[in-house]
Amino acid sequence: MRNIKLVLAYDGTDFAGFQVQPGKRTVQGELTAALAKILGEEVKVIGAGRTDAGVHARAQVVNFATAAPIPTGRLSAALNSCLPPDLTVWQAEEVPADFHARYAAQGKTYRYLIHQAPQPSPFLRRYSWHLPRPLDVTAMQAAAAQLIGEHDFSSFCAAGGAAKTRVRTLRRLTLGGEGGLLLVEAAADGFLYKMVRNLVGTLVEVGRGAFTPDDVQRILAGRDRSLAGPTAPPQGLILWEVDYGRGRGPETPGGVALTPPWACVKITL
Repeated sequence: MRNIKLVLAYDGTDFAGFQVQPGKRTVQGELTAALAKILGEEVKVIGAGRTDAGVHARAQVVNFATAAPIPTGRLSAALNSCLPPDLTVWQAEEVPADFHARYAAQGKTYRYLIHQAPQPSPFLRRYSWHLPRPLDVTAMQAAAAQLIGEHDFSSFCAAGGAAKTRVRTLRRLTLGGEGGLLLVEAAADGFLYKMVRNLVGTLVEVGRGAFTPDDVQRILAGRDRSLAGPTAPPQGLILWEVDYGRGRGPETPGGVALTPPWACVKITL
């Protein structure tokens, strides 16, 4: 059996999430169906992470075992000819038998886009959280700095998560941007269920003045989801990178770094 690794990009707007769900359109379901058509056999697709409904991915990683002899150099194009336009396979490669997209991952990076402007933009509505009033970004940055490190993130974990422990190491939580676009980047050894969206929702409450930067210490210590801010909506979130210890993120076969649809958009307040 061969072990094949794929790197995917998708617009999550019209998917009910990554994981297969009966009667619903999912990334895993669409990919599994396309693989069956190309390979002539049913395979089990393992994902690095289970993105929620409406969440996007720049570089989701999956792997599967197959006996099919198709060269990996042809697999991406073959799959893309069968896949819908909101799901693309960027890379395909044969990897060692012990590679597991989820368990081999050493960390993940997510990015979340906030659009601050009096009126929403139709061009950003699928990829950002629109907020009509400006936020205190300096206060948000001060709050974010206090969340870095190893903590029990129970206050930022939504009900329904099945993690054995809620201790995670948040390696990076940064905010920056211009022209009305505020980008939040979070990198960790792993994330709890809806953790990034709950972190963003809490930082936005700091930016609005509902919390102070120092309140995040109280929220962390409380280990109670009700203490933190609301869950940010899904459309602003993108799985940016899965870290397998190689020091760089995936690229397209042509060598051009993958970028989300809003990367070249500049909005002036």
